[in-house]
Amino acid sequence: MRTNVRNYSSSILFFCYMADINKLISEYITKEWLTPWLNSNKSQRAFADHHNIEESIVRKIKSTEEYRIPVETLYKICQSRNITLSEFFKLVKK
Repeated sequence: MRTNVRNYSSSILFFCYMADINKLISEYITKEWLTPWLNSNKSQRAFADHHNIEESIVRKIKSTEEYRIPVETLYKICQSRNITLSEFFKLVKK
């Protein structure tokens, strides 16, 4: 019983952390990359094309709903920005 409670608690903590990291990733991309892009009179569609992703993904990233961005998508965005995933997570962590 005690082990089950401990495992359940660990699962909840992990889930909360994952929810937070998803939010942090989307907020970082929106604040640091998407908003400046849009403020320079470029379109959301152009952002998607430049980063090799679908425009619907851009809408999901910037929405207030939590979006669980796939690693493949994040990799494409980072690749187009000439940074590694590791570098990206260091930026998000700051």
